[in-house]
Amino acid sequence: MAGGSTLTTRRDDGERARRPSPRPAGQTHRVKVSELLAGEREAILEHDGQEYRLRITASGKLILTK
Repeated sequence: MAGGSTLTTRRDDGERARRPSPRPAGQTHRVKVSELLAGEREAILEHDGQEYRLRITASGKLILTK
């Protein structure tokens, strides 16, 4: 999101969450892995009721497993 602005919203736990503002049509949403993982080495992603694990390996590669 180069040069994009963000909106601030409240998450269910009461903390402020940053949500990207609407982007022009045809522009793909970009997320930095460092922001997604928030300093951790792995995260659980939920999609259609299924859990997926995104993790950084010891060699710095990304692996997504179900």
